[in-house]
Amino acid sequence: MSDEIAWLSATELAAQVRSGELSPTEIATAVLDRVDRVNPAVNAVVHIDHDQVLRDAAELTAAVAHGAELGPLHGVPYTIKDLTDVAGLPTTFGMIPLKDNIAAADAVIVRRLRAAGGLFLGKTNTPESGYYGGTDNHLFGPTHNPWKPGHSPGGSSGGAAAAVAAGLGPLAEGSDGGGSVRIPAALCGVVGLKPTTGIVPQTILAGRYYTWAYHGPITRTVADNALMLDVVAGPDHADPLTVPRVQDSYLAALDGDVRGLRVAFSADLGLGVHVDPEVLAVCRAALPALEGLGATVVDATPTGWEHAAEAMWNGIWVPGFASEHDLLDWAALHGQVDDQLIELIAAGESLTGVDVGRADAIAAHLDSWTTFMDDFDVLVSPTVGCAATPHGRFAPEHLDGAPLRDQLLGWLMTYPYNMLNNPAVSVPAGFTADGRPVGLQIAARHHHDAFLLRVAANIERARPWADRRPAL
Repeated sequence: MSDEIAWLSATELAAQVRSGELSPTEIATAVLDRVDRVNPAVNAVVHIDHDQVLRDAAELTAAVAHGAELGPLHGVPYTIKDLTDVAGLPTTFGMIPLKDNIAAADAVIVRRLRAAGGLFLGKTNTPESGYYGGTDNHLFGPTHNPWKPGHSPGGSSGGAAAAVAAGLGPLAEGSDGGGSVRIPAALCGVVGLKPTTGIVPQTILAGRYYTWAYHGPITRTVADNALMLDVVAGPDHADPLTVPRVQDSYLAALDGDVRGLRVAFSADLGLGVHVDPEVLAVCRAALPALEGLGATVVDATPTGWEHAAEAMWNGIWVPGFASEHDLLDWAALHGQVDDQLIELIAAGESLTGVDVGRADAIAAHLDSWTTFMDDFDVLVSPTVGCAATPHGRFAPEHLDGAPLRDQLLGWLMTYPYNMLNNPAVSVPAGFTADGRPVGLQIAARHHHDAFLLRVAANIERARPWADRRPAL
C-alpha cells in the first residue's frame, strides 16, 4: 500500500487529503518508506530529516481534523534542489567547501510551497554549483538515472528529476540557467517547465534575484506541473522582474483541445547540435499524435541561431560563474571540486568587456524568434541531442576533446530560451531501444505558459506516460 500512495500524483494526493481518504501523516509515512528503500540506490535526495517530516505531517493532519482551510498542496510532498535556500538547512551547492553553509531564510518559492500546505521532504542533489548537465559531485557523489542505473539523470536538477521519476514525491523544485530543469526532465522521463521571466520570483538564493536562472516545476504529469505553477507564480518584491498574475489557474487552463495548432518541428533549432538518430526518431514518432489532435506540423527552423553557443558562453555562462570567482580559492580546490568548474570560473579572468558586448550582439540574432513565431504557435524539438550517458562521461562521446564550451553546450537545445526568456517545457517522447527516456521540448511565445502547458497536456492525453515506472 505504501508504494501505491507514493506513486499518486500531487493532484490525487491533494484531493484525497481534502476528502479525508488519506491523511498527511499517512502520505509522509508512505513516501519516507519508499525513500528509505529506493534512495540509497538512486542518491537523489541528499538531505532528509525523517522526524521533522513526520512532525510537519502531524501538524498538517491536525489542521485537517480541526477543519482549517486547506491549501492546494495540503499534505503533498515536495523537494528542493540543493542550490535553493531553505532556512536552517545547508545550501551546499554540492561542494565540500560549502557543506556547512546554512541558509538564513527561505527562497520565495519555498515560502509559497509551505504556505500552500506542501510537505517539505528534503533537498536534492546537483552538480557543483549547478554548472553542467549532469549530477555528481565530490560531496554527495553521483545521482543515478532511475531508468538506467549507472547512467546520468541529467542536470543540474538531476536529483530533483530522479526523485520524481523514482516515486520519491510528486513535486520537485528545479532551477534552470541553461536547461537545468528541462535536461534532467528529458533524461528521466518526466515533465520540466522553464517559465517566462517574471512568472515565478527567481530568488534561488534568498535575497538575490536572477535574470537568466529560473525556478521550474518538475513532475510526472502535466497537471501536477500546472498545480505547482499555480502555487509558486505571482509577483514578489524580492524579484522586481516579476509581473502580476497573467493566469488565474494554470491547472484549469489545461482544458481545451489543440485543433488548428500550428507546430514547427526542428531537429536542432539551427544550433548545429549532433542529434543521435534514435533520439530524433523517437521525437518524430511523437508528432503524429499532434496531427491526430488536429494540429498542423511542418519542419521549420529559426534563422540566425548558429552562433548562439558563443552568445550564451560569453554573455551569460562565463560572466554568471565569474560572480563566484571570489567566493573560494578555486585554484586550491583541485580534488575537492571538478576541474571543469575551476576552468569555468577561471575563464572569467580573461573575458573582456568586448567579448561580452559581442555576445550581446550575437544574441540579438535570436530575436528572429519573434517573426518566426508569426507563423507558428509552438516550436518543437528534441530537448537534448542524446539519451542518458554512463557515469564518468562529462559529455557525449562525440564531444571528447572539444573545448569546455562545446562539452557543456554542444549537446543541448535548451539554452536559447534562457536568452529569449520565453517558456519552454520538456515532456516524455518515448524510450530508446535500451530503455533510456527521450524528451520532447516545446516552446511558445512569452507569457504563453498556460497555452504551452495545454499543448503538453494534450500530448499526454494522446500518449500517456505517467503509468510507466522504472524497475527499482
